Amino acid sequence: MSYEVAILRRAVKELAQLPQKDRLRVEADVEALGSHPRPHGSRKLTGRDGYRIRSGDYRVVYEINDRLQSVTVFHVGHRKDIYR
Repeated sequence: MSYEVAILRRAVKELAQLPQKDRLRVEADVEALGSHPRPHGSRKLTGRDGYRIRSGDYRVVYEINDRLQSVTVFHVGHRKDIYR
């Protein structure tokens, strides 16, 4: 089962600001969400809708719509800043 991955404009800007080495790793992890939207290590967020995955020191916050088979990426950022 394959999911469509959509990245919000804000997340694209956040991704573009990452160092190249980290950006490539995060981009690969975001693409992998299309085939496995709940990979090992993903966590359901408390206090708000969505999930998060770790990619080194960075976090990707996203939401899954199983009915439409889509994943929407909301935020990409450093672990110290992402939840604010």
